[in-house]
Amino acid sequence: MNKTYRIGTTSYIIPADILPNARYLAGQVEDIELVLFEVDDGQNNLPSPEVIAELGALARQSQLTYTVHLPLDLRLGAGGDESHASLVKARKVIERTRDLRPWAYVLHLDGREVRQDASSAALQRWQDESVRALEIAGGWAGGPERLAVENLESYPLDFLDAVIARIPVSRCVDVGHLWLDGHDPLPYLRAALPRTRVIHLHGAEPGRRAHHSLAIQPQEQVLPVLALLEEERYAGVLTLEIFGEDDFHSSLAALHE
Repeated sequence: MNKTYRIGTTSYIIPADILPNARYLAGQVEDIELVLFEVDDGQNNLPSPEVIAELGALARQSQLTYTVHLPLDLRLGAGGDESHASLVKARKVIERTRDLRPWAYVLHLDGREVRQDASSAALQRWQDESVRALEIAGGWAGGPERLAVENLESYPLDFLDAVIARIPVSRCVDVGHLWLDGHDPLPYLRAALPRTRVIHLHGAEPGRRAHHSLAIQPQEQVLPVLALLEEERYAGVLTLEIFGEDDFHSSLAALHE
């Protein structure tokens, strides 16, 4: 494999917190996606300043980079301001992890209400508000290019296009989500690649949940994706977005095979 990209995986491979996972993965991958979450009772797994310092030291020792997955789908508050919980949390996460100099902040845009059969006025309003939310978060991140907007399953393939055309954010192409919806990922990936900083790869078959081992995916689906990355000299991060030690090792084996 003549790769120009860095291979990564998530911070939840062994049943432990982020720092033990990072120590376990150092030397096995080149990037770790810090998967941060917030649950309904307000609990979260935001690393403490002490953990951030240790993650930074580990990165320097092991030549690691980090990507950070923001915990909530981004949107503006009801008044069109920064009051929505997703932005409040995004700012806290970005400020806490800034010293790690993340390769990208991966995020979802919350478009559930307009993704299917929305009126043109509602869709236009959502696009305007999404652009503004990205402008705000991009200011915290050091520039909109540090934000990597991810495609989601069950959304139209062109759903993000109008937003991304208006602000120079980066892309996160989740190939597994495209497989899950029964799409050939190559046309989408080829078009998105010039602005793509992160690619998510995982086993995902229609009718099943995503984020399984890559080993379940037929080689005739995986190989063209890897060939395209080599052809285009992709220089970002390829994240095996799976969770669990068995899936991690079998995914790595499938990727190298």
